[in-house]
Amino acid sequence: MLTACTSKEPLQVTVYETSAAGHKLTEVSEFSTSENPSKIQLNPDKTFQTITGFGGSFTESSAYLLNRLSKKNRTKILEAYFSEKGANYSLTRTHISSCDFSLNNYTYAPIADDFELEHFTIKEDQDDLIPMIKDAMAVSEDGFKIIASPWTAPPWMKDNKKYVGGKLLPEYYDTFSLFFSKYLDAYKAEGIDIWGLTPVNEPHGNGNNWESMHFTPEEETDFVQNYLGPKLEADGKGAINILGYDQNRDGLKEWVDVMYKDDASSNYYAGTAIHWYESTYDFFPKALQYAHEKAPNKYLIETEGCIDSEIPKWQDDKWYWSKEATDWGFDWREQEKKYLHPKYAPVNRYARDIIGCLNNWVDGWVDWNMVIGQTGWAKLV
Repeated sequence: MLTACTSKEPLQVTVYETSAAGHKLTEVSEFSTSENPSKIQLNPDKTFQTITGFGGSFTESSAYLLNRLSKKNRTKILEAYFSEKGANYSLTRTHISSCDFSLNNYTYAPIADDFELEHFTIKEDQDDLIPMIKDAMAVSEDGFKIIASPWTAPPWMKDNKKYVGGKLLPEYYDTFSLFFSKYLDAYKAEGIDIWGLTPVNEPHGNGNNWESMHFTPEEETDFVQNYLGPKLEADGKGAINILGYDQNRDGLKEWVDVMYKDDASSNYYAGTAIHWYESTYDFFPKALQYAHEKAPNKYLIETEGCIDSEIPKWQDDKWYWSKEATDWGFDWREQEKKYLHPKYAPVNRYARDIIGCLNNWVDGWVDWNMVIGQTGWAKLV
């Protein structure tokens, strides 16, 4: 039962259900009566965060797969995500240069010591990734925001000269800031506006499994405060939202303490980006509350989460409703941390995470790949 506190008129509600029985966002009009119905009281006089949006991520792998479908099926998928009749995604993410869901390693700045980035090019994105974004824009009536993240700087800017691991050398901080500015210009020339940036995806690394680059909170804040923020401002791009961190929620306190230490350190940060991979059960409410209290006027956005499913069981719809389902974190986590990845029906994992985030000041939630291959992995060719 729903009780609206500002009107004597009954509240009209339309119910859509996704269920183990096979419903997929199906409108439901017949209901059984429960002996103990739930009561929800709405109080419009009490407000919390303004929601920035919900959505998923544009990756080269997803775009590559969509390009191999018929035009009819490609359009059907994009409409399911972006049209008003579908999910109507409002907040999305994409990668800057290659990521773990790209067809190969690549960078927009392939020439070493090209300090002025005269050879900067986004040609790698023009076959698959950019067409997917532009087609989604054509489907969306309300439009959507895009957050862009690099998984690494060009290898020649790093101490190990590799795509995987290593750190950005301080002598390249100016050049990497220029790299972001060039990226924004190149995408704008394609008709794509970028709403937000993160300095790097997962600054703690990923176990050296794919593209990565390490930052400490102090290093990233130095980069944002003294290089990236001023560069974007000088180039007329000061409205771009820079989101710091961009990794698991359990590390929030360490990061926001540095990011928001004082006015100077927090000036160019628009907010904090977080991921869910530390646990598919615990959404770390104390960490989220702490981050909000540290900077109540900044964004707190979940920029990546995914079903982390067992292969090939995820291909069976019934698996998503199974109480015995595990995620891949259950396999790789240390024995003492396996409790963070319990056997738990995947649909409930997602629901618990999104609701838990929203109840603790998160204002946006972005899923990972919108489309994925039957192997469940990235390197498709």
